This record gives sequence, structure tokens and C-alpha cells, in this order.
Amino acid sequence: MIIKTITSLNKQIHEPARMAIMSILYAMDKVEFLYLMNEIGLTQGNLSSHITKLETAKYIVVEKTFVGKRPKTFIAATEAGRLSFKSYMKDLNEILKSVI
Repeated sequence: MIIKTITSLNKQIHEPARMAIMSILYAMDKVEFLYLMNEIGLTQGNLSSHITKLETAKYIVVEKTFVGKRPKTFIAATEAGRLSFKSYMKDLNEILKSVI
């Protein structure tokens, strides 16, 4: 039952912007907010909204710091976020295999 499988995908990650965020964070230790914004092509407000949802789900951590006198925001995936993303990708891959 492909429909049942699709509807059971992790909805916190399945949204395209959040999937893009988690894909980048899965591959890198941590990234700067502006890097994510430019890489994914979202506005600051839109990216902030998605980051808040992932942070609430405990999939990412946000670190605000200063480099010199400039504020910097870094984002990193938590262990739970990495495991959830890996599981999501496994589920998505199984769906794709069943229809290809």
C-alpha cells in the first residue's frame, strides 16, 4: 500500500524546505544561517520558520555567537535529527523502489 506508506512519512522532515535543511545538516557538522539561506534560496523569515519547527522537534540545535563583533548563527543536526533523517530517507527510498 503505497499511499499508506507515503502518508506515514515524517511530516516534520517531508516538507521540501525542511528536507533540504536536513540534507545539508546531515552532510555537514554545522552551517551558518546565511549559508543555508543562500544554498536553499529561502528568505530569512521563511528559513527561520522552518528552523524553529525543526528545533521544536529536537532535530537541530541553534547556536548564536559572535565572530569578532559580528553576530553569527550556526545550525547543527542533533543525533535524534540525524537518526530521523536517515530513517526518513530509508522510508522514501523504499517508496521509490516500489514504484520504479
